[in-house]
Amino acid sequence: MNAKDLCPEELEQFVVSFGEKPYRASQIAKWIYRDNAISFAQMTNLSKEFRSSLDKNLLLNSTMSVAEEKISRDGTIKFLFELFDGKRIESVLIPDKTRMTLCISTQVGCAIGCTFCLTGRIGKIRNLRASEILDQYLMVNKRDTRRITNLVFMGMGEPLDNFDNTLRALKTFTNKDYIGLSPKKITVSTSGLIPRIRELGNQISINLSISLNAPDDELRNELMPINRRYPLKDLIEVSRNFPVPKRKSLTFEYVLIKGVNDSSDDARTLGKLLRGIRCKVNLIPFNEANPLPYHTPDTEQVANFQRILISYGINARIRKNRGRDIMGACGQLAANYPTSEVMKGRKKIRDHELRQS
Repeated sequence: MNAKDLCPEELEQFVVSFGEKPYRASQIAKWIYRDNAISFAQMTNLSKEFRSSLDKNLLLNSTMSVAEEKISRDGTIKFLFELFDGKRIESVLIPDKTRMTLCISTQVGCAIGCTFCLTGRIGKIRNLRASEILDQYLMVNKRDTRRITNLVFMGMGEPLDNFDNTLRALKTFTNKDYIGLSPKKITVSTSGLIPRIRELGNQISINLSISLNAPDDELRNELMPINRRYPLKDLIEVSRNFPVPKRKSLTFEYVLIKGVNDSSDDARTLGKLLRGIRCKVNLIPFNEANPLPYHTPDTEQVANFQRILISYGINARIRKNRGRDIMGACGQLAANYPTSEVMKGRKKIRDHELRQS
């Protein structure tokens, strides 16, 4: 077992099981996450006997290596990571004037099967371990001198379909003695796994982003088959009750696809659907990629959609797509898997792929 697979309370329990004081867990964590220790022998404030016990019972190695790094014209960097078993994932570092955002993955592939997303065409290969989620951040942090200020769980996979490992990683990211990122700077994106949304809200205070992409059930069933299991009415209800941090709002992501979900009527239906929810809507012009059968809407159509939502009192923003030229933008992550052959035309979700209650 890798030490980074243990969240703070689990590491503390592990330490206590060896007869050590609970605070030893924080000492170990600081060596791992602050001092980049690669062996327990480096942890000189621990006894030799305890270090020896740790070495026999835990791994401390990195779980992945950088197989490829691509830099976009806009400064975005896409990392292709190779995991210990040869599987591949991608992460994207997005620089801005006031922040540095890392978009990380939680699964190899994805089970959800959204028709506008390359990752969904791969299918779900496996969940990432907590250590593999954390190592994306740790490895990028080592390679880039600019400090990562924001973290978004919006890469490959559905974070809430890998709930336990996602939660373990979140607890490590936000614990002040571990990585110590502010929960206000971390956003978890979901396609709408309602039981897991409720559980996330009960377990940790974090920003939530819900991928909506359609204003009614008929269209959302086509674009996002998960809607057949968790329809919009129920999704909107759980959204209204999600515990949003103070001075924050729930986010809805809406990928605008030309001639599919970008009409004025779609905007008005969406405005009525979301009216009264403390939220913002990120409008994302679709990022074209073969073999996806969709196209990017015209700039004026996107602006018109935004104007209509604003008229309903909704904070609607047009999100700038970054990294398109390196296939690093929203919906383009495929980690070199053959998406033209795998999951082609997928319309349904296999229930056994979603570990839901």
